[in-house]
Amino acid sequence: MSRKSASPRNSATSTRKSGKRCAIRSRRPARRERPVSLETTAADAIRETASTAPEFEVETEEQILARVRANARRDKIRTWGLRTLIVVLWLGAWELTATYWIDPFFYSKPSLIWDRLVEWFSEGTQFGSIWLQLYTTVQEAVLGFAIGTVAGVVLGVLLGRSRYWADVLAPFIKALNAVPRIVLASLFIIWFGLGLQSKVATVVVLVFFAVFFNAFTGAREVDGNVIDNARILGATRRQVLGSIVLPSATTWILSSLHTAFGFALIGAVVGEYAGASKGLGLLISNAQGTFDAAGIYAGMIIITVVALVAEWLIGVAENRLLKWRPSQASSGHGI
Repeated sequence: MSRKSASPRNSATSTRKSGKRCAIRSRRPARRERPVSLETTAADAIRETASTAPEFEVETEEQILARVRANARRDKIRTWGLRTLIVVLWLGAWELTATYWIDPFFYSKPSLIWDRLVEWFSEGTQFGSIWLQLYTTVQEAVLGFAIGTVAGVVLGVLLGRSRYWADVLAPFIKALNAVPRIVLASLFIIWFGLGLQSKVATVVVLVFFAVFFNAFTGAREVDGNVIDNARILGATRRQVLGSIVLPSATTWILSSLHTAFGFALIGAVVGEYAGASKGLGLLISNAQGTFDAAGIYAGMIIITVVALVAEWLIGVAENRLLKWRPSQASSGHGI
């Protein structure tokens, strides 16, 4: 019996059925994975970090302060150590150079300067005790510094708040400031003699202009809105000057005092150098006349020490007067 071949219709029908079954199977939904939220991932990461991170000890306030003090002490020791090293290297190089290469008669050397200082403080000078010479110069500088500071502050603040009078007196102030101080020192000696008055007058001229221009600028830099608000509230001109202008200009005035006292010492020495019967300037002038280079350096060292002590005292006074200011990061004010 012959085998019947499948008809094309039957084969097409079976093909369509099998394709349908495949399509149904292919449309079966795939298995969905469980979504992971961002919160779950972040929490897992935090737990993992917390389990692996090292534990830190929380410092108390006393420990923090102790650490800050230790760091400050270490920085101060390092600073003073470096300063000492610079001075030792400088003096050592000077001593060696003056001993082997240059003439110490003209340039002197640290050992000779030390001998001169020991001689002055142990045996005295040609003009009496070294303490008398030092007292005379410091007295002249302090008196002139006080008078010049008061005059500079008063006139600087008043002219700083009065534009009319500032414009009127500006040419005269600039002309006086341009006069060489050594010429004024000579005139003061003619007018007042060789005594204390001529030296104090020279110091006043030097200190006045150093303080005046800072006080003038400080009075001009006061915030105008603050002054307008005070006047709206009924403040008088004197109250504005004493309660707003002067406190605002205090920083400018105190910053000028650091250089003003240096000018005061310079004025005292210049006045004594021009003509005096005692003082450190007289010692330096006499050392110059006798070609005593060690004596000149010794007088310079004493004046420098006095200036550094005065600078320290002014810094202490400034810190006490400006306690109301917010603390600021230190910026090389020591220079």
